[in-house]
Parts: sequence; C-alpha cells; structure tokens
Amino acid sequence: MTDTNAINVSTLFDLSGKTALVTGGSRGIGKLIAEGYLQAGATVYISSRKAEVCDAVAAELSSLGPCHSLPADVADDADRSRLVAALSEETDHLDILVNNAGATWGAPYEEFPESGFRKVLELNVTALFFLTRDLTPLLTSSASVQNPARVINIGSMDGLHVPTVLQTGTFPYSASKAAVHHLTRTLAVELASKQITVNAVAPGFFESKMTEASLANFQDQIEQNCPLGRIGRPEEMAGIAIYLASRAGAYTNGTVIPVDGGTCIS
Repeated sequence: MTDTNAINVSTLFDLSGKTALVTGGSRGIGKLIAEGYLQAGATVYISSRKAEVCDAVAAELSSLGPCHSLPADVADDADRSRLVAALSEETDHLDILVNNAGATWGAPYEEFPESGFRKVLELNVTALFFLTRDLTPLLTSSASVQNPARVINIGSMDGLHVPTVLQTGTFPYSASKAAVHHLTRTLAVELASKQITVNAVAPGFFESKMTEASLANFQDQIEQNCPLGRIGRPEEMAGIAIYLASRAGAYTNGTVIPVDGGTCIS
C-alpha cells in the first residue's frame, strides 16, 4: 500500500505548474525571488513601475523559464486595477502573490517631509492591502485544503527592531514594515477560510538598489551589527520564498520570518 503521507524530498520544493506574481520583480529581492521561482518550475509574472526595465528583466529571466512582464505602479489606484485586469486576461488562477514593491526614505527627524512619509506608507502598506484584496478571486480559483494559495509579504528586520546603524531616520519605513508584519497576521486569519496562507519575510541586508548607498557607506558597521558577520546571499532569499510557496510551507500561516543573520535580536 502506498503511503500518501510519505515525504518525497525531490518534489517537496517543486513549483512546477504554479503561477506567481512578484511585484517589484525587476531588481533586488524581487528579482532574486523571481529567479528562484523560475528555477523551481513556476511561471512568473513580474511587475515594476518602469515598463522598459520590467520588459528587459522578464526577457532576461526567460532563459530560466516562462517569465512575463506586467509593468505597473501598484501605489496608483488606476494602475493597480490595470495590473489586476491584465493578469486576469493572462491566467485564470494565481497560486503565489509576492508583495515586494516598496520604498524607503531617510531624513533627519526635524526635517522629515510629509510627502515622503506618505509615499512610503502608501506603497508599502496601503497598496499591498488593496492589491491582495483585488487578487483574492484569482488566488482562490484553484486553492484547496491540501494546496492553498500563498501570499508572501516582504517586510523587514527594521519592522522588528529600531534601526540605528545607518545613522539616518527612516521613520516611515520602519513603521510601514511593522504594519506589514501585523497586516500579514490579520490577513492570515481573514483568508484562511478561503484556503490562502499569508506569511511575511523580514529580510536584513541583501545587495539591491535600495541598499546600494547603505552598503557603500556602512557595510563594515552593518556586518559588525550582524551575529553572522555578513550580509545575505541571493540563494538565502530565494530559498525562504520557495519554501513558503511550496508544499513544504503549506501549513505555515501568519508568520513573520526574519532572514537577517540574527541582526534583529542582537
């Protein structure tokens, strides 16, 4: 008799037949996740604001598997609606949504601009909520008890501790990522009955456009501040995202997983 509960490690992290959307997928952490998903067998749609960049990266990543460009500014209501409509025309289901698009802003406390504060909260929190809500019908269309759809939100270690190493106030970024973490928990409760799991990853420093200046100016301090003494490697971000999207992560729900070498607890 075949044991249907037997562990088959060779397929445990396989994403063959899965369809994923990765926002902010043309660079940095989003691109790393898209690359990992393609190599694990998924069909991947990437979205970012600049159409020419999104198109070029999708063409580049197509050497790894089917990768498609759907440019959009998810912080813009009309553009976000166009993204949902365009994805719905391409596929009748969505297995994995990675909410990675985000922004940061640094300025001294006394001089912090209201426009910058609002921009960061709007993209990092508000857009994430409404894109998830508007894609819920696609996420539920092929979800099941044994094979739930996945929402993976990209938070930050800065939403778990008070960052000081950069010596510049990033007040809305830290607040927004803390909000993403708790929104992840509330959405996990809300969407569980629809067979959708919701989890968050809280990265530390990885090489990306967002961290380029920080690493150029403070990499020694950043590494000293990390118990493992280094920044993250590409496979470590791809790996956690594949786990959460795969059969291995099907019973993980409402979690916030730091991937920061222990920085947020040091």
